[in-house]
Amino acid sequence: MASIWHRILSIHQNLVEDGDKRTDPWLLVYSPVPVLIIFLLYLGVVWAGPRLMKHREPVDLKPVLIVYNFAMVGLSAYMFHEFLVTSWLSNYSFLCQPVDYSTRPLPMRMANACWWFFFSKVIELSDTLFFIMRKKNNQLSFLHVYHHGTMIFNWWAGVKYLAGGQSFFIGVVNTFVHIIMYSYYGLAALGPHMQKYLWWKRYLTSLQLVQFVLFLLHTGYNLFAECDFPDSMNLFVFCYCVTLIILFSNFYYQSYVSRKKQK
Repeated sequence: MASIWHRILSIHQNLVEDGDKRTDPWLLVYSPVPVLIIFLLYLGVVWAGPRLMKHREPVDLKPVLIVYNFAMVGLSAYMFHEFLVTSWLSNYSFLCQPVDYSTRPLPMRMANACWWFFFSKVIELSDTLFFIMRKKNNQLSFLHVYHHGTMIFNWWAGVKYLAGGQSFFIGVVNTFVHIIMYSYYGLAALGPHMQKYLWWKRYLTSLQLVQFVLFLLHTGYNLFAECDFPDSMNLFVFCYCVTLIILFSNFYYQSYVSRKKQK
């Protein structure tokens, strides 16, 4: 048992020492332990929440949801602006962009945008809590929990080791999609009278699928191109996007194609 514990400590030490020294002092970045604790708490809420709410009335969160969703629109717009403008000013390449680990203003600005993107994934775990409190348990799908739970680890690693470079492409595209997505949720939270204006939900799911295909193509290209960006990260993102494309495609089919056939 002692040897296993020492092995764990050794792995942890290697993880924290090999990171980007610029981002190490930032909140939740230095060690994976706080993110692991958040993840375990998240799984605990997913498991216990519906059980605790089983014999309770749904909580009316309308004011909270309106503020939360439009605040997320604002945060997503800020991150989109930072990724886009900083990459433009830095003359980033969409095909191959190594990480600049210097402390010059533009690389630090990009690293800061990556941190905000990571932290936004922590904030987005609230989506699950709101589903539970409103007793929307049908929305606690494997896709939802898998996507939210894994993104905090993915982007912890991004900020810890690769805060910049080709990571910006995921940030630009995903924040753009989230501006639209949280706008939809914010409008839906205003009340049933908004439903007639929300006919475009199906196209939102399509947009989410398109972004994963773009990530797949982007990382797939870089797996075979000469570029000073870790192939291990490109391979991980490629495989991760494959899982998301499969899960989102199944969601799209079940929600729109299969349901239409049944009607």
